[in-house]
Amino acid sequence: MKLDLAKSDKHYYTAPADPVLRTFDTYAYATATGIGAPIGPEYTEAVATLYRAAYGAKKAAKAAGRDFVVPKLEGLWWVDSDAPPLSVPREEWRWKMMIRLPDAVTEEMLTGATFERLTEGMAIQVLHVGPYATEPETLARMEAFMAAEGLAMHGRHHEIYLSDPRKAAAETMKTILRHPVRAIGDTR
Repeated sequence: MKLDLAKSDKHYYTAPADPVLRTFDTYAYATATGIGAPIGPEYTEAVATLYRAAYGAKKAAKAAGRDFVVPKLEGLWWVDSDAPPLSVPREEWRWKMMIRLPDAVTEEMLTGATFERLTEGMAIQVLHVGPYATEPETLARMEAFMAAEGLAMHGRHHEIYLSDPRKAAAETMKTILRHPVRAIGDTR
């Protein structure tokens, strides 16, 4: 039987329309890091490389009797500036694209991408429905939730792409938005 993380870890791969606070453990990922617009050549090649690496790891895991469904593409996004991130030109955006790997996948099974473990801990998570261009509205609701709960950002903006933008209509696309947070005043 194939392991499907989207089905076995609903805590990670589902979110309501209103922001909620959740806690996430440490997970393994295939990653590729870069800079530039999310439709640029570096980004496009990084995503293709990640999928090749993930399917290679799947083949190795299947040979070891531990087959799995390759999970959804994810991304961490940030800018090297104190300016509001969405005011920075897209060509200056930094990203780490990721595909989560099940526990059965070892670093030795992954070729062509970086094997990395990420711990986000406490985070706000929400489902954004619609085109990426309307994410600022959902981000504003997340920021209001953070303020009301006495929380501050503590990590990079995280997105999980539940829909394939090549196949889904923009208004029906689903993306989980996640912000790692900590209590205001907590310096850990």
